[in-house]
Amino acid sequence: MKITIFGLAITSSWGNGHATTFRALCSELHRRGHNIVFFEKNVEWYASNRDMPHPAFAKVHIYEEWRNALPLARRELADSDIAIVGSYFPDGVAAIEEVLESRVAVKAFYDIDTPITMAELREKGTTDYLRSNQIPGFDLFFSFTGGPVLRELETRFSAQRAVPLYCSFDPEKYKKLPVNPRFACDMSYMGTYAPDRQPKIEQLLCEPARRLLQQNFIVAGPQYPKEMRWPANVEHIFHLEPKYHPELYSSSRITLNVTRRDMVMAGYSPSVRLFEAAACGAAIVSDNWPGLDTFFVPGEEILVASSAEESVRYLDGYSEAQLRRIGEAAQARVTSEHTSSKRADEFEAKLSEVGSIAARTA
Repeated sequence: MKITIFGLAITSSWGNGHATTFRALCSELHRRGHNIVFFEKNVEWYASNRDMPHPAFAKVHIYEEWRNALPLARRELADSDIAIVGSYFPDGVAAIEEVLESRVAVKAFYDIDTPITMAELREKGTTDYLRSNQIPGFDLFFSFTGGPVLRELETRFSAQRAVPLYCSFDPEKYKKLPVNPRFACDMSYMGTYAPDRQPKIEQLLCEPARRLLQQNFIVAGPQYPKEMRWPANVEHIFHLEPKYHPELYSSSRITLNVTRRDMVMAGYSPSVRLFEAAACGAAIVSDNWPGLDTFFVPGEEILVASSAEESVRYLDGYSEAQLRRIGEAAQARVTSEHTSSKRADEFEAKLSEVGSIAARTA
Protein backbone atom coordinates (compact mmCIF):
# COMPACT_ATOMS: atom_id res chain seq x y z
CA MET A 1 0.00 0.00 0.00
CA LYS A 2 0.99 3.59 -0.50
CA ILE A 3 0.71 5.65 2.68
CA THR A 4 0.98 9.45 2.53
CA ILE A 5 1.58 11.22 5.83
CA PHE A 6 1.47 14.91 6.71
CA GLY A 7 3.41 15.20 9.97
CA LEU A 8 5.21 17.65 12.21
CA ALA A 9 8.70 16.30 11.45
CA ILE A 10 10.49 13.06 10.75
CA THR A 11 13.94 14.39 9.78
CA SER A 12 14.73 15.97 13.17
CA SER A 13 14.22 14.55 16.64
CA TRP A 14 15.51 17.74 18.29
CA GLY A 15 13.05 18.26 21.14
CA ASN A 16 10.53 16.34 19.03
CA GLY A 17 8.95 13.05 20.08
CA HIS A 18 6.88 13.00 16.88
CA ALA A 19 9.99 12.10 14.87
CA THR A 20 10.78 9.12 17.08
CA THR A 21 7.22 7.86 16.77
CA PHE A 22 6.99 8.28 13.00
CA ARG A 23 10.42 6.73 12.44
CA ALA A 24 9.61 3.59 14.42
CA LEU A 25 6.23 3.06 12.74
CA CYS A 26 7.24 4.04 9.21
CA SER A 27 10.43 2.00 9.17
CA GLU A 28 8.49 -1.11 10.20
CA LEU A 29 5.74 -0.47 7.64
CA HIS A 30 8.38 0.03 4.96
CA ARG A 31 10.03 -3.23 5.96
CA ARG A 32 6.67 -4.91 5.31
CA GLY A 33 6.60 -3.57 1.79
CA HIS A 34 4.49 -0.44 2.18
CA ASN A 35 5.44 2.73 0.30
CA ILE A 36 5.74 5.71 2.68
CA VAL A 37 5.53 9.37 1.58
CA PHE A 38 6.01 12.06 4.24
CA PHE A 39 5.31 15.80 3.96
CA GLU A 40 7.21 18.05 6.40
CA LYS A 41 7.29 21.83 6.54
CA ASN A 42 10.74 23.42 6.56
CA VAL A 43 10.73 24.88 10.07
CA GLU A 44 13.94 26.57 11.21
CA TRP A 45 14.16 24.75 14.56
CA TYR A 46 14.21 21.35 12.83
CA ALA A 47 16.05 22.49 9.69
CA SER A 48 19.06 23.44 11.80
CA ASN A 49 19.10 20.13 13.65
CA ARG A 50 18.29 17.35 11.20
CA ASP A 51 19.71 14.08 12.49
CA MET A 52 17.98 12.01 9.77
CA PRO A 53 17.68 14.24 6.69
CA HIS A 54 17.08 11.35 4.27
CA PRO A 55 15.26 8.41 5.88
CA ALA A 56 15.79 5.20 3.94
CA PHE A 57 12.25 4.06 4.71
CA ALA A 58 10.30 7.06 3.36
CA LYS A 59 10.23 9.57 0.55
CA VAL A 60 10.25 12.93 2.33
CA HIS A 61 8.94 16.13 0.79
CA ILE A 62 10.16 19.20 2.67
CA TYR A 63 8.31 22.32 1.60
CA GLU A 64 8.40 26.04 2.39
CA GLU A 65 4.81 27.16 1.75
CA TRP A 66 1.67 25.04 1.60
CA ARG A 67 0.37 26.73 -1.55
CA ASN A 68 3.53 25.68 -3.37
CA ALA A 69 3.40 22.12 -1.98
CA LEU A 70 -0.28 21.66 -2.81
CA PRO A 71 0.11 20.39 -6.42
CA LEU A 72 2.62 17.77 -5.26
CA ALA A 73 0.42 16.79 -2.32
CA ARG A 74 -2.52 16.25 -4.66
CA ARG A 75 -0.41 14.09 -6.98
CA GLU A 76 0.77 11.92 -4.11
CA LEU A 77 -2.76 11.58 -2.74
CA ALA A 78 -4.14 10.65 -6.16
CA ASP A 79 -2.65 7.14 -6.01
CA SER A 80 -2.42 6.69 -2.23
CA ASP A 81 -4.29 3.95 -0.42
CA ILE A 82 -4.04 5.62 2.99
CA ALA A 83 -3.64 9.27 3.99
CA ILE A 84 -2.73 10.36 7.51
CA VAL A 85 -2.56 13.86 8.99
CA GLY A 86 -0.69 14.15 12.28
CA SER A 87 -1.25 16.53 15.14
CA TYR A 88 0.75 19.77 15.10
CA PHE A 89 1.28 19.54 11.35
CA PRO A 90 1.77 23.29 10.61
CA ASP A 91 -0.75 23.30 7.74
CA GLY A 92 -2.99 20.68 9.31
CA VAL A 93 -6.39 22.26 8.69
CA ALA A 94 -5.65 22.82 4.99
CA ALA A 95 -4.08 19.36 4.58
CA ILE A 96 -7.11 17.72 6.18
CA GLU A 97 -9.41 19.42 3.68
CA GLU A 98 -7.32 18.00 0.83
CA VAL A 99 -7.32 14.52 2.35
CA LEU A 100 -11.06 14.51 3.02
CA GLU A 101 -11.80 15.67 -0.54
CA SER A 102 -9.47 13.08 -2.07
CA ARG A 103 -10.36 9.59 -3.31
CA VAL A 104 -8.00 7.90 -0.84
CA ALA A 105 -9.56 4.70 0.47
CA VAL A 106 -8.71 5.18 4.16
CA LYS A 107 -8.36 8.62 5.76
CA ALA A 108 -6.91 8.89 9.26
CA PHE A 109 -5.84 11.42 11.84
CA TYR A 110 -2.94 10.50 14.14
CA ASP A 111 -3.06 12.50 17.36
CA ILE A 112 0.28 12.33 19.13
CA ASP A 113 -0.94 15.11 21.46
CA THR A 114 -4.48 13.96 22.28
CA PRO A 115 -4.86 15.60 25.73
CA ILE A 116 -3.74 18.97 24.35
CA THR A 117 -5.98 18.57 21.31
CA MET A 118 -8.97 17.67 23.47
CA ALA A 119 -8.46 20.59 25.84
CA GLU A 120 -8.53 23.05 22.93
CA LEU A 121 -11.46 21.35 21.19
CA ARG A 122 -13.52 21.48 24.37
CA GLU A 123 -12.73 25.15 24.90
CA LYS A 124 -12.72 26.52 21.35
CA GLY A 125 -13.88 23.78 19.00
CA THR A 126 -10.66 24.10 17.02
CA THR A 127 -6.87 23.86 17.18
CA ASP A 128 -4.17 25.18 14.87
CA TYR A 129 -4.08 21.79 13.12
CA LEU A 130 -7.60 20.33 13.45
CA ARG A 131 -11.18 21.63 13.56
CA SER A 132 -13.83 19.67 15.42
CA ASN A 133 -16.07 19.61 12.33
CA GLN A 134 -13.33 17.78 10.41
CA ILE A 135 -13.20 14.83 12.82
CA PRO A 136 -16.27 12.96 11.46
CA GLY A 137 -14.66 12.84 8.00
CA PHE A 138 -11.89 10.49 9.12
CA ASP A 139 -12.33 6.74 8.88
CA LEU A 140 -9.94 6.34 11.82
CA PHE A 141 -8.83 8.62 14.63
CA PHE A 142 -5.60 7.15 16.01
CA SER A 143 -4.79 8.43 19.47
CA PHE A 144 -1.67 8.41 21.65
CA THR A 145 -4.09 8.37 24.58
CA GLY A 146 -6.34 5.48 25.48
CA GLY A 147 -9.03 5.18 28.12
CA PRO A 148 -12.13 7.40 28.44
CA VAL A 149 -10.97 10.02 25.92
CA LEU A 150 -11.64 7.59 23.06
CA ARG A 151 -15.31 7.40 24.00
CA GLU A 152 -15.49 11.19 24.20
CA LEU A 153 -14.03 11.52 20.71
CA GLU A 154 -16.79 9.29 19.36
CA THR A 155 -19.74 10.66 21.34
CA ARG A 156 -18.94 14.36 21.64
CA PHE A 157 -16.93 14.94 18.47
CA SER A 158 -18.49 12.25 16.24
CA ALA A 159 -15.30 10.36 15.38
CA GLN A 160 -16.22 7.30 13.34
CA ARG A 161 -13.66 5.09 15.10
CA ALA A 162 -11.32 6.36 17.81
CA VAL A 163 -8.65 3.78 18.67
CA PRO A 164 -5.36 3.86 20.58
CA LEU A 165 -2.13 3.75 18.62
CA TYR A 166 0.46 4.27 21.31
CA CYS A 167 4.06 5.15 20.71
CA SER A 168 6.54 2.33 20.21
CA PHE A 169 10.25 1.62 20.05
CA ASP A 170 12.60 -0.06 17.58
CA PRO A 171 14.14 -3.09 19.36
CA GLU A 172 17.12 -2.97 17.02
CA LYS A 173 18.03 0.45 18.40
CA TYR A 174 16.74 0.34 21.96
CA LYS A 175 18.19 -2.53 23.97
CA LYS A 176 20.42 -3.12 26.97
CA LEU A 177 24.03 -2.04 26.34
CA PRO A 178 27.21 -2.13 28.45
CA VAL A 179 27.63 0.80 30.81
CA ASN A 180 29.28 3.78 29.13
CA PRO A 181 31.41 5.65 31.70
CA ARG A 182 30.47 8.93 29.98
CA PHE A 183 26.84 8.45 31.01
CA ALA A 184 27.23 6.44 34.21
CA CYS A 185 24.98 7.97 36.88
CA ASP A 186 22.62 7.14 39.70
CA MET A 187 19.61 8.83 38.09
CA SER A 188 18.99 10.30 34.65
CA TYR A 189 16.15 12.23 33.10
CA MET A 190 15.69 12.96 29.41
CA GLY A 191 13.16 15.44 28.07
CA THR A 192 12.65 18.89 26.62
CA TYR A 193 11.99 21.64 29.17
CA ALA A 194 8.33 22.22 29.98
CA PRO A 195 7.17 24.63 32.73
CA ASP A 196 4.47 22.24 33.96
CA ARG A 197 6.95 19.35 34.19
CA GLN A 198 9.77 21.21 35.93
CA PRO A 199 8.32 21.19 39.48
CA LYS A 200 8.30 17.37 39.42
CA ILE A 201 11.87 17.27 38.13
CA GLU A 202 12.80 19.59 40.99
CA GLN A 203 10.99 17.35 43.47
CA LEU A 204 12.00 13.91 42.19
CA LEU A 205 15.53 14.60 40.91
CA CYS A 206 16.98 17.94 42.06
CA GLU A 207 15.95 17.68 45.72
CA PRO A 208 17.26 14.09 46.00
CA ALA A 209 20.50 15.29 44.37
CA ARG A 210 20.88 17.92 47.11
CA ARG A 211 20.38 15.27 49.76
CA LEU A 212 22.59 12.62 48.16
CA LEU A 213 25.71 14.61 47.35
CA GLN A 214 27.78 11.46 46.81
CA GLN A 215 25.53 10.41 43.91
CA ASN A 216 25.57 11.68 40.31
CA PHE A 217 22.64 12.81 38.16
CA ILE A 218 22.18 13.67 34.48
CA VAL A 219 19.44 15.75 32.84
CA ALA A 220 19.44 15.66 29.02
CA GLY A 221 17.25 17.93 26.95
CA PRO A 222 16.98 21.35 25.26
CA GLN A 223 15.13 24.61 25.96
CA TYR A 224 15.89 24.83 29.69
CA PRO A 225 16.18 28.49 30.76
CA LYS A 226 19.74 29.80 30.73
CA GLU A 227 19.31 31.16 34.24
CA MET A 228 18.43 27.75 35.66
CA ARG A 229 20.91 26.57 38.29
CA TRP A 230 21.28 22.83 38.75
CA PRO A 231 22.67 21.20 41.92
CA ALA A 232 26.43 20.66 41.75
CA ASN A 233 26.08 16.91 41.22
CA VAL A 234 23.61 17.30 38.33
CA GLU A 235 25.07 17.45 34.81
CA HIS A 236 22.89 19.06 32.14
CA ILE A 237 23.41 17.86 28.55
CA PHE A 238 21.82 20.38 26.18
CA HIS A 239 20.95 17.84 23.51
CA LEU A 240 21.66 14.13 23.33
CA GLU A 241 21.48 12.58 19.87
CA PRO A 242 19.08 9.61 19.62
CA LYS A 243 21.95 7.21 18.95
CA TYR A 244 23.15 7.86 22.52
CA HIS A 245 19.76 7.45 24.21
CA PRO A 246 20.17 3.69 24.78
CA GLU A 247 23.62 4.30 26.25
CA LEU A 248 22.25 6.81 28.74
CA TYR A 249 19.41 4.52 29.81
CA SER A 250 21.74 1.50 30.04
CA SER A 251 24.25 3.47 32.13
CA SER A 252 21.77 4.84 34.68
CA ARG A 253 20.99 2.99 37.90
CA ILE A 254 17.56 4.65 37.72
CA THR A 255 15.94 6.80 35.05
CA LEU A 256 13.14 9.24 35.82
CA ASN A 257 9.89 9.58 33.86
CA VAL A 258 7.85 12.79 34.34
CA THR A 259 4.56 13.36 32.55
CA ARG A 260 3.09 16.59 31.17
CA ARG A 261 0.09 17.97 33.08
CA ASP A 262 -2.37 17.46 30.21
CA MET A 263 -1.24 13.85 29.86
CA VAL A 264 -1.69 13.25 33.59
CA MET A 265 -5.19 14.75 33.51
CA ALA A 266 -6.22 12.56 30.56
CA GLY A 267 -4.43 9.44 31.78
CA TYR A 268 -3.51 6.46 29.62
CA SER A 269 -0.80 8.53 27.86
CA PRO A 270 2.58 6.75 28.00
CA SER A 271 5.49 8.64 26.49
CA VAL A 272 7.84 7.16 23.95
CA ARG A 273 10.74 7.80 26.36
CA LEU A 274 9.03 5.52 28.88
CA PHE A 275 8.98 2.58 26.48
CA GLU A 276 12.48 3.29 25.16
CA ALA A 277 13.96 3.39 28.67
CA ALA A 278 12.21 0.14 29.58
CA ALA A 279 13.51 -1.48 26.39
CA CYS A 280 17.03 -0.77 27.63
CA GLY A 281 16.36 -2.55 30.90
CA ALA A 282 16.37 0.66 32.94
CA ALA A 283 14.81 0.74 36.38
CA ILE A 284 12.24 3.52 35.96
CA VAL A 285 10.91 5.85 38.64
CA SER A 286 7.77 7.59 37.39
CA ASP A 287 5.20 10.05 38.59
CA ASN A 288 1.76 8.49 38.88
CA TRP A 289 -1.17 8.94 36.48
CA PRO A 290 -4.43 7.16 35.63
CA GLY A 291 -3.79 4.10 33.51
CA LEU A 292 -0.09 3.70 34.36
CA ASP A 293 -0.85 0.28 35.83
CA THR A 294 -2.24 -0.90 32.48
CA PHE A 295 1.25 -0.55 30.99
CA PHE A 296 3.46 -1.57 33.94
CA VAL A 297 2.91 -3.30 37.29
CA PRO A 298 3.93 -0.80 40.02
CA GLY A 299 6.57 -2.20 42.33
CA GLU A 300 7.45 -5.00 39.93
CA GLU A 301 8.00 -3.39 36.50
CA ILE A 302 8.16 0.28 37.52
CA LEU A 303 8.65 2.36 40.67
CA VAL A 304 6.19 5.16 41.43
CA ALA A 305 7.16 8.32 43.33
CA SER A 306 5.17 11.33 44.47
CA SER A 307 7.73 12.89 46.81
CA ALA A 308 11.45 13.56 47.17
CA GLU A 309 11.50 11.10 50.06
CA GLU A 310 10.27 8.26 47.87
CA SER A 311 12.81 9.11 45.19
CA VAL A 312 15.59 9.15 47.79
CA ARG A 313 14.41 5.78 49.12
CA TYR A 314 14.73 4.20 45.69
CA LEU A 315 18.12 5.77 45.08
CA ASP A 316 19.63 5.03 48.47
CA GLY A 317 17.69 2.02 49.69
CA TYR A 318 17.30 -0.31 46.72
CA SER A 319 20.08 -2.76 45.93
CA GLU A 320 21.56 -3.21 42.48
CA ALA A 321 19.87 -6.62 42.28
CA GLN A 322 16.45 -5.12 43.07
CA LEU A 323 16.83 -2.41 40.46
CA ARG A 324 18.07 -4.91 37.89
CA ARG A 325 15.03 -7.16 38.44
CA ILE A 326 12.64 -4.23 37.97
CA GLY A 327 14.45 -3.12 34.81
CA GLU A 328 14.43 -6.63 33.35
CA ALA A 329 10.70 -7.02 34.09
CA ALA A 330 9.95 -3.71 32.36
CA GLN A 331 12.06 -4.76 29.38
CA ALA A 332 10.15 -8.03 29.05
CA ARG A 333 6.81 -6.19 29.21
CA VAL A 334 7.54 -3.64 26.48
CA THR A 335 9.28 -6.20 24.27
CA SER A 336 6.08 -8.21 24.37
CA GLU A 337 3.62 -5.33 23.86
CA HIS A 338 5.17 -2.11 22.56
CA THR A 339 7.70 -2.73 19.78
CA SER A 340 7.35 -1.03 16.40
CA SER A 341 6.39 -4.43 14.97
CA LYS A 342 3.51 -4.79 17.44
CA ARG A 343 2.34 -1.28 16.64
CA ALA A 344 2.47 -1.95 12.91
CA ASP A 345 0.38 -5.08 13.53
CA GLU A 346 -2.25 -2.94 15.27
CA PHE A 347 -2.11 -0.32 12.53
CA GLU A 348 -2.65 -2.89 9.78
CA ALA A 349 -5.41 -4.62 11.76
CA LYS A 350 -7.39 -1.38 12.14
CA LEU A 351 -7.00 -0.64 8.43
CA SER A 352 -8.25 -4.13 7.65
CA GLU A 353 -11.29 -3.61 9.87
CA VAL A 354 -12.13 -0.34 8.11
CA GLY A 355 -11.72 -2.02 4.73
CA SER A 356 -14.01 -4.89 5.75
CA ILE A 357 -16.68 -2.50 7.01
CA ALA A 358 -16.47 -0.44 3.84
CA ALA A 359 -16.80 -3.56 1.68
CA ARG A 360 -19.85 -4.77 3.62
CA THR A 361 -21.45 -1.31 3.36
CA ALA A 362 -20.83 -1.19 -0.37
